[in-house]
Amino acid sequence: MVLRYLGQLDDGEFESALQELRLTRSIWTIDLAYLMRHFGVRHRFCTQTLGVDKGYKNQSFYRKHFDTEETRVNQLFAQAKACKVLVEKCTVSVQDIQAHLAQGHVAIVLVNSGVLHCDLCSSPTKYCCFAPRGHRCFCRTPDYQGHFIVLRGYNRATGSIFYNNPAYADHPAPPGPLSPVPSLWPGSKPATTLRPCWRPHPGMCSTSISNFEEARTSYGTDEDILFVYLDS
Repeated sequence: MVLRYLGQLDDGEFESALQELRLTRSIWTIDLAYLMRHFGVRHRFCTQTLGVDKGYKNQSFYRKHFDTEETRVNQLFAQAKACKVLVEKCTVSVQDIQAHLAQGHVAIVLVNSGVLHCDLCSSPTKYCCFAPRGHRCFCRTPDYQGHFIVLRGYNRATGSIFYNNPAYADHPAPPGPLSPVPSLWPGSKPATTLRPCWRPHPGMCSTSISNFEEARTSYGTDEDILFVYLDS
C-alpha cells in the first residue's frame, strides 16, 4: 500500500524483494523496515524492544511461529545498522506522529486489531478471529491480534486519526459528496460543515486518538511505528 502510494511498486520487483528478504507469512515490523530500505525509501523504525520480547512466547498470536522466528528477527535487529536500516529504541508521542503527518508523510503502525475501532464504518469489523465479512465471530476472549495500518492524516479539532486498513482496502466510500477535513492534509481548506459519517477518501478509516493510543500501546505491539518519508 505504501510502496504503491510512493510509485515504487512493480509486481515483479516486489515479488523478487519478498524472496530476497525471505519474508514469510509471519511479518514483523523490522521486515517492513528492511523492505523500505530495499526500495530506497527513507524511513525510521521506532520500537520499545530491540529484538523479540521472550514474554510473547506464551501469547496465542505469537506462539505458533515463535521459536523459528525469534532467531531470524533478532538477527535482523543485530544487522540493521550494517544494512542501513534505521532502528531506534524510543517512545513516540501522539504529537510526534501528528508532526510527521502534518509534513505530508505517512506511518505504518502495529496495533491490536481487537481494540481498534473505526468510527466511519457502519458496522465495526471484529478481527479477533479474522472471520469472513458478514460472518459471526465466536471468539470468547479478546486476545491480542497484531495488525498493520497506515496512518494518513488527522483532525486536530475533532481529535481523530485517519488511516488505511488493509483489511478494508476494498470498501467503497459511502454515497454522497466528500467533505474536506481541517488539518487532514497539509494545505487543505477548512470545511464549513463537517460530516464525520463520510469518508474523506475511499477506503479511509478514522478513530479517536484515545482509541488509537489504546490499540497501538497494547501489550504485544512493542509500540512499533515505522515512519515513512514521502520525499524519498
